[in-house]
Amino acid sequence: QVQLVESGGGLVQAGGSLRLSCAASGRTFRNDFMGWFRQAPGKEREFVASISWSDSNTYYADSVKGRFTISRDNAKNTVYLQMNSLTPEDTAVYYCARRAYYSNEYDYWGQGTQVTVSS
Repeated sequence: QVQLVESGGGLVQAGGSLRLSCAASGRTFRNDFMGWFRQAPGKEREFVASISWSDSNTYYADSVKGRFTISRDNAKNTVYLQMNSLTPEDTAVYYCARRAYYSNEYDYWGQGTQVTVSS
């Protein structure tokens, strides 16, 4: 079992910044990928960013490249999402998720944290 707990969401004005955190516990493995996804009202959940635990390879959706940065602290089993230059289009519930190194699917998800960007 893997437990994921997000924090750091809130209300921010357009152009502002937020940093989300995702604390992982349980059977996490060195080579697992961790990802951030988001779901806006009335829209499907979409990929935002991902990072591997072992070598810090990172991947981003085109919509957030240059504005968001994913990072991790292995000692704390925590993944972060630094979000800068936020726009109202970034308003969504943000979820972190784990993808085991041997799988193509994210199998554990957090409960989500709300990010609201006002114009």
